[in-house]
Amino acid sequence: MASAGSHSAPGAEPSQPSTPQLSFDTANDATVVVAGTGTVIGWTHSAQDLLGYRAAEVVGRSAGFLLAVPEDRVRVARIVERCRAGAGWSGVADVRRRDGRCIEVDLRISASFHLDGRECFLASARERRPEWTVGQSVLDAFLTSSPIGIAVMSPQLRYVWMNDALERIGGVPREQRVGRRMSEVLPGLEVDVIETLMRRVLDTGIPAIDYEYRGWSWSDPHRERAYSTSFFPLTTGDGTVTGICYMVLDVTDRWKAQQRLALVNDAGASIGSTLDVVRTAQELADFAVPRFADFVTVDLLEPVASPEAPGPWPSGTAPCGTGAARPGAGSASSRPRMRRAGLSSVREGCPEAVYRVGDLVDSVPPRHDVRFLTDGEPLLIPVLDSVRHLWAVEQPAKGAAIREFGLHSLIAVPMRARDTVLGLTTFIRSLNLSPFEPDDVLPARELVARAAVCVDNARRYTHEHAAALTLQRSLLPHMLPGGMALDVASSYLPADAKDGVGGDWFDVIPLSSARVALVVGDVVGHGISAAATMGRLRTAVHTLADMDLPPDELLAHFDDLVLRLSDEEPDGGASGTTVLGATCLYAVYDPVTQLCTMARAGHPPPVVVSPDGRVNFPELPAGPPLGLGGLPFEAAEIELPEGSLIALYTNGLIEGRDRDVELGMSRLGGALAQRGLPLDALCATVVEQLLPVPQPDDVALLLARTHELSAEHVVSWDVPPDPAAVAGLRARTARLLRTWGLEELEMTTELIVSELVTNALRHATGPIRLRLLRQSVLVCEVSDASSTSPRLRHARTTDEGGRGLFLVAQLTRRWGTRHTPEGKTIWTEQELPATET
Repeated sequence: MASAGSHSAPGAEPSQPSTPQLSFDTANDATVVVAGTGTVIGWTHSAQDLLGYRAAEVVGRSAGFLLAVPEDRVRVARIVERCRAGAGWSGVADVRRRDGRCIEVDLRISASFHLDGRECFLASARERRPEWTVGQSVLDAFLTSSPIGIAVMSPQLRYVWMNDALERIGGVPREQRVGRRMSEVLPGLEVDVIETLMRRVLDTGIPAIDYEYRGWSWSDPHRERAYSTSFFPLTTGDGTVTGICYMVLDVTDRWKAQQRLALVNDAGASIGSTLDVVRTAQELADFAVPRFADFVTVDLLEPVASPEAPGPWPSGTAPCGTGAARPGAGSASSRPRMRRAGLSSVREGCPEAVYRVGDLVDSVPPRHDVRFLTDGEPLLIPVLDSVRHLWAVEQPAKGAAIREFGLHSLIAVPMRARDTVLGLTTFIRSLNLSPFEPDDVLPARELVARAAVCVDNARRYTHEHAAALTLQRSLLPHMLPGGMALDVASSYLPADAKDGVGGDWFDVIPLSSARVALVVGDVVGHGISAAATMGRLRTAVHTLADMDLPPDELLAHFDDLVLRLSDEEPDGGASGTTVLGATCLYAVYDPVTQLCTMARAGHPPPVVVSPDGRVNFPELPAGPPLGLGGLPFEAAEIELPEGSLIALYTNGLIEGRDRDVELGMSRLGGALAQRGLPLDALCATVVEQLLPVPQPDDVALLLARTHELSAEHVVSWDVPPDPAAVAGLRARTARLLRTWGLEELEMTTELIVSELVTNALRHATGPIRLRLLRQSVLVCEVSDASSTSPRLRHARTTDEGGRGLFLVAQLTRRWGTRHTPEGKTIWTEQELPATET
């Protein structure tokens, strides 16, 4: 054999090796019985497994062919002679498998013995494999110096042994642990859970891997730490459980990194749920307590917290009026005016707070000046000192709060977004004994940055929403002049924060001859652009109403105007609003005839409630929305007896959550049928009952209760086609005015009647009619069959005539011409004397 004796010199007779004798298990080792002549006479299954030969291929052959090195055959002969002397041998040899592969085996040859009278030897072989021999001293050094904490517990869960790493991790000396249970020496941990887990491992024999928990180390009781622990049973060769071993790894850094990442990720779902500046600031404070800090304040610059104030400052600049602040100066003039917008604490009622929500805040952590807000990095004060820190010394109340409530660590982060300074967020710890670390600055910065974007979005929205609302309210009527013809009430509610202000509008426009126009309309879109468009359309309706056009003609002119306005809009709808598609309902009520003429352009029909409480929706031709062009509008006329109620509204009132318009109209009719309520109260009640939540669109409701202008307030006379009749009409007029108690207006009214009737007799055709109406003003009308409108002339000093209408214009509040199907009517209005108004 190449090395029949691994400890013998080549060519010499091998001696008993000095290496430890190997003890083989003959039941498992490859065992061969060899006769004294070297012939194989016995072959086991284990020998077949090791070398690959079946018994029939080996038995009866010389054992020498199994040796891989021919020279080993001579050496084996010498070994056999030694074994005949009664001494066995063990060593290493190279043998060849049936597949030709050579393997190294540990070989043992027994002393000779006789079997059936034949001399025999027993040879056992086992394939050699690499072995690590570790001394006890090396093993002890490894376990002791391992960076992983290791401990051995008895079946009663008492400490038997522990290494140095576990002593450092837990902070409890070895002598205080050995012989005791974990619950006796580490009361601050999840001891009950851990011991239950260890008992399960003892009972089942199944290891528990990577169980994580948090606790406090006695060596550093102010910092919470995280540990990962694995437990496995200790067993003897027969499987008896003799104890349990656990290994502990400090994973605080990993745990803190996960916590910080989760903190920042969760912030997106909790902060910025609304477009309200103060609520967003409060959401930031509530989210950070107690997950990140025990006390949080959010202070916003006054222009940010108060939408009506001037805008905030851009980053890198100081606000006007603060002066050139020297870094660290800390003068009051250099400190920004901030208002507390968010406040939260682990203590009920936030007793640590020196300033409450809404209070002006006159403090900034060092460096005390504006530059900290505009350019400064987050400020970390790991240990607050109420005596040394100038910031706390200058404000004794803050120093007292630090001492009383144990405020011990602080991070202050300037709040900036889109190059705009918004305010300051301060995180403070007290009950949480772990001070802030440099690694905590990054999540604090990320939290504030996310909140700052939300605050800036809310600030921008608030400014735009306030501007749009102000514009819209300035464009809506501040009073509704129904006169003696109508009692009027209205309600307008802008859309909720989701879409902003819309373009709904309504109006009550006094017309000639005691008539009143009711208007309601809706512009497509929302926001300040819709409010501006609404203003333009409302002005246009006023202008067209002054022309005394019938409703259908007015809408036709209005449609043409909308088409022209749409041509002026920028391409692509950059404003987000268009005049095209606007809707409108225009109605004219005449208290003398009690007739209401109305037309609509794509708008919902009005609701009429008769004096006896019956509700109906007049069959009014719908008409196309404004701006389509070329399509006609049709008017309808209905009678409204004394005490009738007519309601004009926008679609926001009838399009509820179910978006069923017909159902919404039915609800509106039912709400309007309520009896016994004053008009203002009825208007508020209807809106409250029908207003959808949330409110996606503006809601406008205009209610009008009709009154008849009785016969005692209206007088009319036919005018004979004779100039001499003018004198008689003047006398009648004078007597009527005395009957009405308007003697002060006799002279002017006689002159007006004389001029208007004379012009009709001279320039128009009959029939001619004079009518006087007494309401909030005195109305004088002359109607004829001519369609030619008179023209006001400015006569020269040498002209003998042409001054009639000029005098009429000077003597009246206003005058005009109204075309009718029969011709035209020239009308005037005079203010009543003060005692009559």
